[in-house]
Amino acid sequence: MHPLSLSTIAAVVSGKLTDVPDPDVQVSAPAVFDSREAVPGSLFIALKGKSSDGHDYAASAIAQGAVAALATRPLGVPAIVVDDVLQAFARLGHHLNSEWLTAKVVGITGSAGKTSTKDFIAQVLPGTVVATPQSFNNEIGLPLTITMAQDDTDYLVLEMGARHIGDIRDLTRIARPDISVVTNVGTAHVGEFGGRDNIAKAKGEIVEALEADGLAVLNADDERVLPMRNRTRAQVVTYGLSEEADIRATELKTDGQGRASYTLVTPAGSARVELRFVGDVQVHNSLAAAAIGIHAGLTVEEVADRLSAALPRSRWRMETTTRADGVTIVNDAYNANPSSMPHSLDALAAMSRGQDQRSIAVLGRMNELGADSRTEHTEIGRYAAALGLDRIILVGEEEARWMLEGANDTENRVVHVPDADTALELLHTILQSGDVVLVKASRGVQLQNLAERLLHPNPPAQGA
Repeated sequence: MHPLSLSTIAAVVSGKLTDVPDPDVQVSAPAVFDSREAVPGSLFIALKGKSSDGHDYAASAIAQGAVAALATRPLGVPAIVVDDVLQAFARLGHHLNSEWLTAKVVGITGSAGKTSTKDFIAQVLPGTVVATPQSFNNEIGLPLTITMAQDDTDYLVLEMGARHIGDIRDLTRIARPDISVVTNVGTAHVGEFGGRDNIAKAKGEIVEALEADGLAVLNADDERVLPMRNRTRAQVVTYGLSEEADIRATELKTDGQGRASYTLVTPAGSARVELRFVGDVQVHNSLAAAAIGIHAGLTVEEVADRLSAALPRSRWRMETTTRADGVTIVNDAYNANPSSMPHSLDALAAMSRGQDQRSIAVLGRMNELGADSRTEHTEIGRYAAALGLDRIILVGEEEARWMLEGANDTENRVVHVPDADTALELLHTILQSGDVVLVKASRGVQLQNLAERLLHPNPPAQGA
């Protein structure tokens, strides 16, 4: 973080210093909202959540080296007291980005693929790059990421998520993008948005924020994304499989581990790309990064090399681990929606196709689908069954029953269990060397914990 004194920060956020011995002491390390992550020079952001209050941990953060806390009341330790912590933190992020940082801002949004696209972009761009950790893509995570940047940072790559119209507009006011990427318009959070047209309206706010000298990178294969070219004065570059796309992929292949390769075709030439990310959906995500790499001045060969070397950096997104006994666990349980579920299931089928391996899908509910929930869950059950997977384990209550209904199983390949513990017990009894197990559900289901537990084979019984 660009060093700022507590007195300067207080002025920026319209706050009042309390219990501060020296107003000129500087905050020079990234902000934190977990007191355990505080380091000398950091600013502790005291957020109040549903089950805990950050104000209760301010003293611990200060003891670990934090300079002060951003809080709503005096705490008996150095603090900047404001009316609203989130609004104040947003003002600090905006000040840092607009007054001190010279980094170009790359903003990324979409119903799915934001995080993988971010990981690709961060590894393709030249120079010093700071990117959103994990999926910290809201009004907390965006200013937090800005505090991670230094004066010499060349690119700031920011995920921008939304659950309502106007959310992305608010995020672009904290950090106006120089480059905006829209991956797709799917059905994630459709229950809250009230329809895909509203989702498209919300996602398009990221291209509306561009100045005339900016760049919009749009998915040419998404019928709701491509029209966003009409919502900006900036230059537009499209990517996809369509022949009309500016940056496109041809000659696609998938290897036995579910990793795609393709020929990257651009106006400046072509080169072969061999991805190390799992799933065909990563082709589109990598193409978005290719478009930005070309725009940054890299050659086609340099972009292809960087894409081929890129590794997943964010957890629980097709995170693939093979146990010592030969069982492969694919932890894709960070999130799930009707767009991402089929892609993950396709990847599972590809990883076991033509080999002496069994494909096993462990699926949980997809959240925030509103009135479409039953229809969408039924369709996912039907889709999974049609792929010919060897086993499908559906975890949970009502939504799992809807998937079971869609599967219409007549071959005893599909089983419904009430919870993750039951699923784990079943898996321990049926898994054998060579099996590939996909674990997929919305984050609220917490099936990523099941996938983590699956990394350890069932321990032997006592006395065995």
